[in-house]
Amino acid sequence: MVSGLESIQLGTVILIIVAGLAAGWVDAVVGGGGLIQLPAMLLVPGISPVQALATNKMGSIFGTTTSAVTYYGRVRPDLRTALPMAVIAMAGSFGGAVLAANLPASVFKPIIVAALIAVALFTAFRPNVGALTKLRHAGHRHYVVACLIGGVIGFYDGLIGPGTGSFLIIALVSAMGYAFLEASAKAKIVNVATNAGALLFFVPHGAVLWGLGLVLGMANMAGGYLGARTAVKQGNRFIRIVFLAVVGALIIKLGSDVWHDNLA
Repeated sequence: MVSGLESIQLGTVILIIVAGLAAGWVDAVVGGGGLIQLPAMLLVPGISPVQALATNKMGSIFGTTTSAVTYYGRVRPDLRTALPMAVIAMAGSFGGAVLAANLPASVFKPIIVAALIAVALFTAFRPNVGALTKLRHAGHRHYVVACLIGGVIGFYDGLIGPGTGSFLIIALVSAMGYAFLEASAKAKIVNVATNAGALLFFVPHGAVLWGLGLVLGMANMAGGYLGARTAVKQGNRFIRIVFLAVVGALIIKLGSDVWHDNLA
């Protein structure tokens, strides 16, 4: 069983660094960096699925924090919505992580695939969605919807993980009426909280490989900073295109998992 970096070959460490850098960039733009990072973690010899998930969260929180700070400095998202949403999402993520230790993710994957297909079709056939911010709710209803989104997607992040940022963005765009850029900025703030919520469960249980997690975190920070700057510079149309590409990859990955689970 691995305990840190000392038992891992240099080639594997380099792979983890490259995966962390790429995942940080993708995650900062549209979410879904876990598609790259988590499979790379599972290639570490002797690592258990729980250790991979926990260490992935450890690395991701560095990248999401960096991209959240970068977005905030350039986009100035409304914290009156983002912070309550983040608090609820953190609690949801903790609950999802607890369940992840006791229930196989395969139970939920078919539902997630169906939701992703609906999201992809919705985004592809409504090209004007996310071009401008046109809020759908006002007053208390706005905050209630935001907190519901945070709780549900936070729970998903603690339970399964990949695609959390993408789900947050499409929910903020379609259910709340934000433009893609502002949705991405808010999603990163919430994503920091969901990673923290999962770590509140994983750290006391000794599931995090700290040496590997810190290396992954440094790579994720660099990718998150570059990704956030790219998204801000390129704007809503660029984010929408990358979003559709990442959602498509998520559908293929999780759909493949469901297929193999059914054959097993």
